[in-house]
Amino acid sequence: MWQRTTKLILAVLVTAISSGSVWAKAIVSLHSPNYELSAQVSLNSDNALVYQVKRRGEAVIQPSALGLTLANASFASELKLNSVGDVRAIESTYSLIHGKKRDIVYQANEVLVSVENSRGDVLAVRLRLSNDGLAFRYELLGKSTDTRVVISEQTSYGIFADTLGWLQPKAAAQSGWMNTNPSYEEEYQHGIVGKLTPQFSNGWVYPALFKYKDTYLVVSEAGITEGYAASHLVSDEQGIFELAFPHPAETVTNGQLLPEHALPFTSPWRLLLVGDLDTIAASTLGTDVANPLAFQDTGYIKPGPAAWSWGLLKDESVNSTTQREFIDYAADMHWPYVLVDVNWDQNIGYDGIAKLSKYAASKSVRLWLWYNSSGHWNQTVYSPKGQLLTQADRRKEFARLQDMGIAGVKIDFFPGDGAAVWDYFKAILSDAAEFKLMVNFHGVTLPRGLQREYPNLMTAEGIKGQEMITFFQDFADRQAYHATLLPFTRNLFDPMDFTPTVLGDIPNIERRTTNAFELAETVLFYSGVQHIVTTPAQMPLVEPHVKQFLQTLPTSWDDTKLIAAHPGKYVVLARKAQCQWFIAGISAQDTPQQIVIPADAYPLTGGTLLMTGENARQTRIQTLPAGDLHLTLSTNDGFVLTTQRESTNDCKVD
Repeated sequence: MWQRTTKLILAVLVTAISSGSVWAKAIVSLHSPNYELSAQVSLNSDNALVYQVKRRGEAVIQPSALGLTLANASFASELKLNSVGDVRAIESTYSLIHGKKRDIVYQANEVLVSVENSRGDVLAVRLRLSNDGLAFRYELLGKSTDTRVVISEQTSYGIFADTLGWLQPKAAAQSGWMNTNPSYEEEYQHGIVGKLTPQFSNGWVYPALFKYKDTYLVVSEAGITEGYAASHLVSDEQGIFELAFPHPAETVTNGQLLPEHALPFTSPWRLLLVGDLDTIAASTLGTDVANPLAFQDTGYIKPGPAAWSWGLLKDESVNSTTQREFIDYAADMHWPYVLVDVNWDQNIGYDGIAKLSKYAASKSVRLWLWYNSSGHWNQTVYSPKGQLLTQADRRKEFARLQDMGIAGVKIDFFPGDGAAVWDYFKAILSDAAEFKLMVNFHGVTLPRGLQREYPNLMTAEGIKGQEMITFFQDFADRQAYHATLLPFTRNLFDPMDFTPTVLGDIPNIERRTTNAFELAETVLFYSGVQHIVTTPAQMPLVEPHVKQFLQTLPTSWDDTKLIAAHPGKYVVLARKAQCQWFIAGISAQDTPQQIVIPADAYPLTGGTLLMTGENARQTRIQTLPAGDLHLTLSTNDGFVLTTQRESTNDCKVD
C-alpha cells in the first residue's frame, strides 16, 4: 500500500541510478505535498541535466532532458553541479475574476538546482512539485546591460512510446486562408504516440494530453516572461517530445522572434501534469504559476454572455438594423453584451456605432467591437485594420471607444508565438486596461495563463470552434468527439472562445447534435465572455425553460469538478457559481453511456434537469426527486442540470 506523508524530504544521493540504458547520478529527489508524486534531477553520463517523474513509485515518463543553448553559452552537456538549495514548502493564494475556480490555494515543494558549464557560466533550474504535477523553469541570474539570446532549449518530455496521446497539430506558418496560420485551429489526432505524425512540419501545440497505463499526463507551459517566446512540441517515433521555438514567420513585422533579454532572465514555466483524469480536470497549475496581476483597477471587468450576429449570419449581418435587433435580443436574454464584428467601420461607421452604443446603454447592454490586429504578416483585408499596431494609435483608438461607452475589443489575426507577438499582446492588454476595455483575442495562440496577469483578457479563440462547424460538414459530423476533448486540452486552464450553442438550423450544414448537447457546451466550455451563436429568430422557437436557462447562465465559476469522462467518448462536468451547481454532460459514442450523479456529492433534490425530448430539437424539463440521478447519454446528445441554491452561511437563499 502506498504510504502518504506530509513530511518534506530532500534526498541528495551518492549512488548511481539507472536511467534506461544510461547511468546517471541523482542530484535531488523532490516529493509532492501528498507524497504521491516524486521528481528526480540527475546528471547523466554526458553530464547533461535530466529529470524523471514518478507516480506512486512508478515512472510515468522516461528520463528527459533539461538545458538551454544561448547565442554565447551552452548548457546542453559537460555540466557540473554548482549548488542544490534547500527544499522548501511554498503556499500562495490568489483569486481569479473569471476562471474555472475563483479562490485558489497553490501548494508545492520547491528546490533550486544550479549547474555550470565548462566556461563557468551558471544556469539555475527551479522545480516545483505539487499534488497535480511538476512545474519547472530556467533562471539566468545576475545583472547585465547586454542581452542574452536563447537559441534553443534542450527541454524534453520522454513519453513512453506505447502511451496514448490526444494532440493538436500546429499548422505551418503563413499557410491557410489569407496566410493566417498558425492559429491553433486544427483537429486533434489520437493514438499511440510513437505512431502519431503531425500533418504539418510544425509539430504539436499545448496542452498535449496523454494516458500512460492508468495515469493521465498533460504537457503545457504558462507565464510567458518579458522577452521570451512561446513554444510548441516536436516528437519522434520513440515518443520523445522536445520543446521547440516558433517558425521565423511567427512574429510581427521586424519583431523579435527568439527569447532575448538582459539579465536576470527567466523562462516560462514548463508544466507536466500527472494524475487521474479528475485531478487533471480540477488542476489550476496553468494559472498557479502564471505571472501575477499586472494592475489593480479591475472593477470594470464583468464576465457575462454576449449576443453575436456573425456566428450564423456572417458579414452581411454587420449593419445598424441587424445590430439593433441583436441589442434588443441581448436585453431580452438578460445578457450584458453584443459583439459587432468585421467591417463595422465601413458598414456602420463610428457615428453609427456611437448611436448604437447609446441605444444599447438604454437597455443595459454594452457593445464589443472587432479589430484586425494585422500589419503585413498576412493578407487579410477586413477592417478596421492596423489601427492598434503602435501605442500612440492604440491609445487614441481606445480613448475614442471609452468615450463611446464601448465595453471591449475583439482583436483578430495574430501571426504566431514569437517573442514580439507576446510583447504585442501585453501592450494591447495594458493599454486597454487604462481605458477600461476588456479584450478577446482571435486567430491566436494559447493564452498560457495570461488572463491571471491581465484579467481584462476575457477569452481567446485558439481552437477549431463553432465557426468551422458552420463552414464544413465533415467537422460538424465530428463536433461531439472534438467537444469531449476540450475540457482536458485547450480549455483546461485558459478561457476559450468556442462560441457555442446553435438551437436552430445552420445554413448549408446538417446539424448532428441535439439542443440539449448545445446547451451543455455553455457549461462545459469556460469563457469569460460566452458568445452564444443562436439568433433572435431561433430563440422564440425553443421552450421557455431553455430560454430561462440561458438567461441566467454564468460565465465564471467558483469551482469545477469532474464527475465522469473518457476523452473522445463522453464527459460530465460540474461547475459551481452563485451557490449553485451547474452540471453538464455530452456523448460522442455510438453506444449509450450510463451516467450516475451521486446525491451525496451534489444537492440534486429539487434541481432542474434539461434533456432531449421527443426529437433532437426538443428539450424537456424535469424536477429531480431525492436520490442519485441515473442518466443514459446517446451519441451527439447531452444534458444540463441546475441544482437549487445552497442555503448555508455563505449562500443565503434570497
